[in-house]
Formats: sequence, C-alpha cells, structure tokens
Amino acid sequence: MAQVPFLGVCPDLETMPNFEIKRYLGKWYEVERYFALFEFGGKCVTANYNMSESGSVNIVNKQISALTGVASSIEGIARLIGRSDDPKLTVTFPSLPLPIDAPYWVLDSDYKSYAVVWSCTNLGVFNVRNVWILTREPKPPIPVLEKAYQVIDKSNISRAYFIRTDQKNCPISY
Repeated sequence: MAQVPFLGVCPDLETMPNFEIKRYLGKWYEVERYFALFEFGGKCVTANYNMSESGSVNIVNKQISALTGVASSIEGIARLIGRSDDPKLTVTFPSLPLPIDAPYWVLDSDYKSYAVVWSCTNLGVFNVRNVWILTREPKPPIPVLEKAYQVIDKSNISRAYFIRTDQKNCPISY
C-alpha cells in the first residue's frame, strides 16, 4: 500500500454511537478518498455490503480503470471487533497475496445518504491513513457532502489529501 505516510501513531478518533450494521448494509458510492494505490486510476467506485449467515459482512468493491476502461472487483469480509453497536470493524480481502486485517471505522453515517470511514495502520514511526466519503447516490447533493465535511473537520482530518472520485458515465448496473 503506497498511501500518504504520516509521522507518529494513529490518532484514536471518535466513532458514531449506537451503530446499526444492518442499516449500513447495501450499496455505497465513493465520492472522495485519500490516495490509495489499490484504487489508482479508479472511477465508478462502489462498495456493496451484505450480511452473511455467519454474522460477518460480505463486501464487494468495484471500480473501472479510467486508464483502460476495464472493470474490476474484489471481495472481502468485514467483522465487528467489539460490541455489535460499535462501528469499529476489521476488513480482509482473502484473494490478496498478503491478506491483512485492516481497520474500518465508521466515524459517522445517517445510513441513508452519507458515511465517513476511517482506516489507520501503524507502521513503526509512521502510519498510513485512508479516509472515504461514501454516499448512497453517485452524485450527492451539496448538503450531504457538507454533513460529511463537518464530521471530517470535527475529527481533525485534513481535507488536503482528498481526491474526488469520478462517478460520471458509469454503467447503470454497476
């Protein structure tokens, strides 16, 4: 992963109270994110979450390469790491050569329009951060983005590293 490295340890950010995983399930569109090598050149990025029979969450992430036009997807598994109402999950993608558990913390969501997700991994004296703004529609109205920005600002997450995800001319069935 070649994300932007930050000096020091991961900050312990406040997550939303009373998380309801079942309300979080379904399709989300990525609107903005920190740079992540695994999403390089990706457009039409979506994440779909469904509950498995075992109680974990099945994930299907999709994107289309803006460079080649080729669609790709990867399947993963998310598990709650604490109480059922705690929005801290760990995510793994078993098909990767080195499937590691990555943190996936829902900082806030209203379940119907936006979610702000934080991931931070300590690597010695550095840490690697990912932040995603997810919405239920590919082109959310400005007030929805403003809610997400309020969460980001309250959490002291820098907006300087955000990249807008291209959600134009995406296949309807995608």
